Amino acid sequence: MAAPSIVLIVDDNPIGRETLEDLLYGQGYTLAFAADGPEALQQAAALTPDVILLDVMMPGMDGFEVCRRLRADPHLAEVPVVMVTALDDSESRLRGLEAGADDFISKPFKRAELRARVKTITRLNRYRSLLEERAALQHAHEELIASYDATIEGWVHALDLRDKETEGHSLRVTEMTIRMARAAGTTEPELTAIRRGALLHDIGKLGIPDAILLKPGPLTEEEWAIMHQHPRYAYDMLAPIAYLQPALAIPYCHHEKWDGTGYPCGLAGSAIPLAARLFAVVDVWDALRSDRPYRRGWPEHEVLAYLRAQAGTHFDPWAVELFFQVLEAMPGK
Repeated sequence: MAAPSIVLIVDDNPIGRETLEDLLYGQGYTLAFAADGPEALQQAAALTPDVILLDVMMPGMDGFEVCRRLRADPHLAEVPVVMVTALDDSESRLRGLEAGADDFISKPFKRAELRARVKTITRLNRYRSLLEERAALQHAHEELIASYDATIEGWVHALDLRDKETEGHSLRVTEMTIRMARAAGTTEPELTAIRRGALLHDIGKLGIPDAILLKPGPLTEEEWAIMHQHPRYAYDMLAPIAYLQPALAIPYCHHEKWDGTGYPCGLAGSAIPLAARLFAVVDVWDALRSDRPYRRGWPEHEVLAYLRAQAGTHFDPWAVELFFQVLEAMPGK
């Protein structure tokens, strides 16, 4: 339940304070009081009230000066100020507006009008404050997400530093996979998960010894068995991280094959997550085109012929066709 709105009543005359207190008592407000300008500024700073009912004619610091000082304070500048005055001339109202007043209430008070104005102003101020809080939370959330993504990119950069032969691979395959996912009709937040998963697809290789990962020649059967563990390593690393759980499909399943002969789970056909099926085509396309310690990159036409030949065995046939559609639509193709 929301806390009661705070109404700060400022009047050097005790009778004036008591009159406003009588009118607002029992209306669901927390009432606070100040007998002069300096006390009003102190109370406002301490309470951040939802509205200030500010008498104009006070000795020393009058209501106009109090209002100006409130508006000059960044923490209090948005607090609604209603000037309470027996002055009914346009010049006084203009001075109040120039000082930053939001509204005026004339003495003697009309009970219903006073209550209605205070109620309206406090409601609007609470609504504005709620919007500001929501905006602040949204901004904080966006900053948190940005820091998460920066961390992911840092991990990817660490992988690139470890394996110079694949430097840039993760960014390239991520861009192409996102193009394919959009062409397939994927929307947010699925695209965000796909982007993160594509960037992190090889994160499990952090668990593979350098002697195997960077070996300049073909791997032995035993070494391949170790290499085939990297999707499981990726799952073990990422699954405990809540915001990365939607992105697990690619790191864990991108080596599964359409015919069920892939790893780590031997999934087949549509049992393989769609994101992983799309990514598998892109991953092999980029890998075959790139130089590796144990071979030179293939010519483009050979890579494309290989992808078509593997449709229905290694790759989802629909994903292969989508890949070619996207590739042909890219600038320069």
